[in-house]
Amino acid sequence: MPTAVIAALMLLGGVLFVQWLPRLPPNGWLVAMVFAALLLGGRYPRWRWLSCVLLGVVWAAWRGAAGMDARLPRALEGQDFSVVGRIAELPQARSDATSFVLHVERATLDGKPIALHGHLNVSWYNGAPSIEPCSRWHLLLRLKRPRGLLNPGGADSERSSLERGVVATGYVRDDPQNAPVGDPSLCIDGVRNAISRGIAQRVGDPHDAALLQAFSVGDTRGLAQRDWDVARANGVSHLIAISGFHVGVAAVFGVWLALLAYAIWPRLGCRLPRPQAQAGAALLVAGVYSALAGFGLPTVRTLLMIAVVALARCSRRGGSGAQSLALAMIAMLLVDPLCVLAPGFWLSFVGVSFLMLCLQARGRGLRAFAHELSAGQMVMTVSLLPLSLWFFGEASLVGALSNLLAVPVISFVIVPCALVGVLAMAICPPLAAPVLWLAAKLAHAQWWLLETMANWPGAHWYLPTVQPWAMLLALVGALWLFLPRGVPMRWLGALLFLPLLLPPREPPREGAFQAWVLDVGQGLSVVLRTRGHVLVYDTGARYPSGFDLGESTVLPSMHALGMNRLDMLMISHGDNDHAGGAQSVADAFPDAPRYAGEPERMMLPMQQCAAGQSWQWDDVRFRVLNPAFDQAGTSAGNAKKSAKNNDRSCVLLVEGRGGRLLLTGDISVKEEPQVLAAMDRGVPPVMLVPHHGSSGSSSERFIAGIQPTLAVVSAGWRNRFGHPRPNTLARYAAASIPVFNTAEQGAIPLDFPANGPAQRRQGWRFRETRYWRE
Repeated sequence: MPTAVIAALMLLGGVLFVQWLPRLPPNGWLVAMVFAALLLGGRYPRWRWLSCVLLGVVWAAWRGAAGMDARLPRALEGQDFSVVGRIAELPQARSDATSFVLHVERATLDGKPIALHGHLNVSWYNGAPSIEPCSRWHLLLRLKRPRGLLNPGGADSERSSLERGVVATGYVRDDPQNAPVGDPSLCIDGVRNAISRGIAQRVGDPHDAALLQAFSVGDTRGLAQRDWDVARANGVSHLIAISGFHVGVAAVFGVWLALLAYAIWPRLGCRLPRPQAQAGAALLVAGVYSALAGFGLPTVRTLLMIAVVALARCSRRGGSGAQSLALAMIAMLLVDPLCVLAPGFWLSFVGVSFLMLCLQARGRGLRAFAHELSAGQMVMTVSLLPLSLWFFGEASLVGALSNLLAVPVISFVIVPCALVGVLAMAICPPLAAPVLWLAAKLAHAQWWLLETMANWPGAHWYLPTVQPWAMLLALVGALWLFLPRGVPMRWLGALLFLPLLLPPREPPREGAFQAWVLDVGQGLSVVLRTRGHVLVYDTGARYPSGFDLGESTVLPSMHALGMNRLDMLMISHGDNDHAGGAQSVADAFPDAPRYAGEPERMMLPMQQCAAGQSWQWDDVRFRVLNPAFDQAGTSAGNAKKSAKNNDRSCVLLVEGRGGRLLLTGDISVKEEPQVLAAMDRGVPPVMLVPHHGSSGSSSERFIAGIQPTLAVVSAGWRNRFGHPRPNTLARYAAASIPVFNTAEQGAIPLDFPANGPAQRRQGWRFRETRYWRE
């Protein structure tokens, strides 16, 4: 194995080891490891591989510690800062707010300088002005440390913040001094924004324009959530923004430009050898194209590989593809070891490694190209299947066919056509419109085909949470499947994919049930499972920006927990923080019965829940305790019903053989006596604290009457309502009832076994502790 490959793998091993640590090692240990690495590398050649591992550990730990230390100090959270900074990346203007990344140049608090450096994720609500990339602004910001929701199958935004260098998040406060500072300077993001505007002005259909903007300059702001769903269903997300393959095509274009230059001016060969000129031209064009893409991980990986090959060609040295890939990995890890926290790093390097290992060249010509293209898509689809399930909880079984059709059309037809249009905007503007019109029609037809294939069976394939050992076995199985012909029993590699199908846990026994109070911020969602049935109680919020917790949290959590069915959707009442995600959940499970406390406030048809309704699943009894029938009403046209009323919340009591769970919605002290009267004496339940722990709920009488064994609050971290209120928590403390908050715990799992008391398992924030977690 080449030395570069060994060094890259050892360095990667050291960097990766750090990312599994619950806390970073102290500086004394890091200094000791540096000396050990130097000693091993200098005096014991056989142990140089270990020195690479140690250096990887030290470098990754130091960068991780620097990233965590750069975050806003906890003592300063929730305060207003005066910040001067430059707009980085492309701002996202929405109906409710404009979001952007601000690179801090100077920050003060109460007139005193604050050591705050890095990127801020900022939202500007209430009529934000036009914000241009590269512009400098003076803004009054309310900031807090990066903190995300933690749920089964959910994304880890705190890890992403560390990888991207985000040190705080916040929003713009009203202040007369909020204003730009000077004129916008020239930067690559400004060029990308100008190109995007030029495309939008010349392409009539907004969706076609959004596709061309993504293909040309990696600007995905115009794409809706539906577009990303279609891309994931077809396994073509890597093609939506500029991919590594597109950078390779750009490099080939650079080679052709050099060939054309030497054909026109042969005397150039007397001054500069043609092979070196071709290498330089390939690197130059690929670099410009990568800059237009915003230097995403796949493009950077490809650019580094091209740079390694170009350097070898210019120095008249040979080098294999494996060496180029290894040197590209070493360069990326040395520049930014935290890049291993991004899924793109693994999808990019693993995919290219499999292509190099498993794809054998078969001559030249169109037939060989067609074979490599078709075989390459099969290798990529199978090899990246375990990683897709690990990172995203889903994969596409039609991805190989989708990529076989989309890769040549998008990479060799649509993208070059779009880039010619972009070039024409600068050189010959009248020519740009017809060229972009042609590219838009091609993109429209291609996307229509992808939308059709997204509805095929297997387009969305969900599995329960994949275990690390199962993912590694599947990768070995993929390598085994694509070994050269002649290797016996290659089909056995498929057996190593079977552990991916293993569920994370057994379903509850008869008479038992499980519940997960999900972390949906300032809102509520509970997923409940008996042995053969699933109920979802509330779905979290949906925001004007389009961010939908039903789609982003509830459904992924259900898939991660192995739930592929829904037997009932119950929405306590019509407030957005409880009902906003209902549409997404109902669309995913259209046959599930739907009940709500305020059905007339819902955006989809739902039946009225009312006290007295009951049913039984798997020897687990469900009873609705509120609203009373006369309160719920019988006429949808009743004017009294149309008004918002938290006390009409569906209150649900779930009773198993060994424990009970009381879901209370947002009822207030006014309705608590009604619920208390409907409760019969029995095993003390686990209770969901009403109305997120507001002051107007959880009266002493109610707590004393219910006598819960423990209580769970669903609230947002540092929410503006101050929930749960200190006086409410004091009432539970006076009754010696432990209270657990999703804002602090993440999603909270609850077990109600058939032969024992209810148990609260560890919250999701503490199940797999990592050093970047708040």
